[in-house]
Amino acid sequence: MSWLDTILQGILLGGLYALFAAGLALVFGIMRLVNLAHGDLIVLAAFLILLFVSALGLNPFIAAAVALPVMFMLGWALQFLVLNRTLGKDILPPLLVTFGLSVVIQNGLLEGFSADSRRISAGALETASLQIGPISIGTMPLLTFLSAVGVIVALNLVFYRTSLGRAFRATSDDSATAGLMGIRAERIFATATGLAMMVVTIAALYLGTRANFDPTLGPARLIYAFEAVIIGGLGSFWGTLAGGIIIGVAQTVGAAINPEWQILAGHIAFLLVLLVRPRGLFPRAVD
Repeated sequence: MSWLDTILQGILLGGLYALFAAGLALVFGIMRLVNLAHGDLIVLAAFLILLFVSALGLNPFIAAAVALPVMFMLGWALQFLVLNRTLGKDILPPLLVTFGLSVVIQNGLLEGFSADSRRISAGALETASLQIGPISIGTMPLLTFLSAVGVIVALNLVFYRTSLGRAFRATSDDSATAGLMGIRAERIFATATGLAMMVVTIAALYLGTRANFDPTLGPARLIYAFEAVIIGGLGSFWGTLAGGIIIGVAQTVGAAINPEWQILAGHIAFLLVLLVRPRGLFPRAVD
């Protein structure tokens, strides 16, 4: 029964990693952009939510709802004014620009909030749990996982069932031909990044309420996001959820064997999947 509980906790943890990765998967799937500042943007959103909670006295979930349009506009402007200029056949300019953006965000947060670790208080939700037989399920981890599933469902509906999703797919396949049909690729890319930043805000809410965070935490979150995306297969939203679950289960199982193995076990699982399926479990992106 203890191993069943360990695996269940790993699945719930995988929901958090899937939230970290979903925005990254969206941006890469549409414009093949590798955003090295993705983890730092998650931390930035967490500090924004913390600011609304502490300054306005808002509930964390309401503060996240207030932060959603702010992060959407930030993502839209960032893509439209900066990142669109770096897109092309050469992958190096986006990497350099987003690396620079990562440095700027980290140092800006250090100046504004210091290096102290912070946490967003969720009140009674932090310790609330559901008892199912001998297994106790934390309410917050369960909410995180359900939110991850909800985000994946919503992204799939937007991507495959709406006119905006058709525009996403058209510009992803051939932006020049899409432009002849009246689709402005630069605005579509900006909208995609804005949508990804909304997902980032949801991830930041659960990051901040479940653990301490500080301005330098971004790169570690980026690694988990990359691993989840690559395990699942580039461009696959459900694959991203599966990738997050694989990493989460590997980490909890590793920690059950030896607490020092928790992080290492997740990375080993990542390497094992790549050995068996180099393109990931459910690849959708094509060259």
